[in-house]
Amino acid sequence: MVTGSWIGVVIAALIGGLIIGFFVSRFIFKRQIEKNPPINEDMIRALYRSVGRTPSEADIRRTLNAVKSKQK
Repeated sequence: MVTGSWIGVVIAALIGGLIIGFFVSRFIFKRQIEKNPPINEDMIRALYRSVGRTPSEADIRRTLNAVKSKQK
């Protein structure tokens, strides 16, 4: 009887830990994405320059909007 209750406590602790871990990791991930966005205007400018092209502001905005629409 005592063994059955210990198994129940272990399973409950495991499930609780998984739920808490999920929400904590989601919070940390969202905070990291806000601090370090995956791509920004400077990265797009560098990308255009690396292929030997001088980007216009319209090119940069168009590329940035395309990337953001793909992320959603």
